[in-house]
Amino acid sequence: MAAFSMQTMGWIDTHAHLDAAELGGRAREVAAHARQAGVVGGVIPAVERSNFDTVRELAQTCGWAYALGIHPLYVDRAQEADLEALRHSVGEALVDPRFVGLGEIGLDFFVPGLDLAKQQRFYQAQLRIARDFDLPVILHVRKSQDALLAGLRRAGFGAGRPAGIAHAFNGSLQQAQGFINLGFSLGFGGAVTFERALNIRRLAVEVPETVPVLETDAPDIPPVWLYRPREARDDAPPTPNSPEQLPRIAQTLAMLRGWSPEQTARQTTANALRALPRLGGALNLELESGA
Repeated sequence: MAAFSMQTMGWIDTHAHLDAAELGGRAREVAAHARQAGVVGGVIPAVERSNFDTVRELAQTCGWAYALGIHPLYVDRAQEADLEALRHSVGEALVDPRFVGLGEIGLDFFVPGLDLAKQQRFYQAQLRIARDFDLPVILHVRKSQDALLAGLRRAGFGAGRPAGIAHAFNGSLQQAQGFINLGFSLGFGGAVTFERALNIRRLAVEVPETVPVLETDAPDIPPVWLYRPREARDDAPPTPNSPEQLPRIAQTLAMLRGWSPEQTARQTTANALRALPRLGGALNLELESGA
């Protein structure tokens, strides 16, 4: 396979938490390093009401885009008033060209001890906000594929309306098809670089070419070259994942699909711009005809 040229193409990281504590307040530096690696920009999702302003400001500072939402892992400490605050913030953000949709929202059935009923209530409420403003969503999907799909259908997703991205997708091909049928793209990141991630790698190959988008979920979901097993973390903390790893992650997707570097960059960029229609304006990019 041809080597990747970082100078002649650009990559979009559709999911990176640049405000995360693990990145040590170095968002501008992290974004600059990513740009040097060929990443033209990406999306910074919010996780709770208290970081709405933070992701908005970072997007302006770093030249990225942002999304607003309440993450399922933060729902337990959220208040009902946070949903009204989200609706208000989304309404105000519509005039901001760097705002692209609702996220990170969804359901997490993996972490024990969470209030699942409250998760569902917040998920459905946020889907209603997305529909009311005709915006796409960035979904957290962990052991919750069928429940997420049911919620999307209840909320009226599909029928040509903006859908969004199922982030870090790891369901079955049948479940993937359910999201695809509603218009969603699927996010592929560091997990696809592990040879033992057979299901994710199979999905990366079998979904239509118009579906995959790239992401890092920085500072989480490290690629195989950054991964440290738990028993080794006492000797030295793991290196946080960062958007500058995206071009190397893209090499794995290209290898699996038999794509050239240029095709991989062109197709995943086009897929991201379709999944999040406001993203092109936020990053000053245009969707190429025929891509």
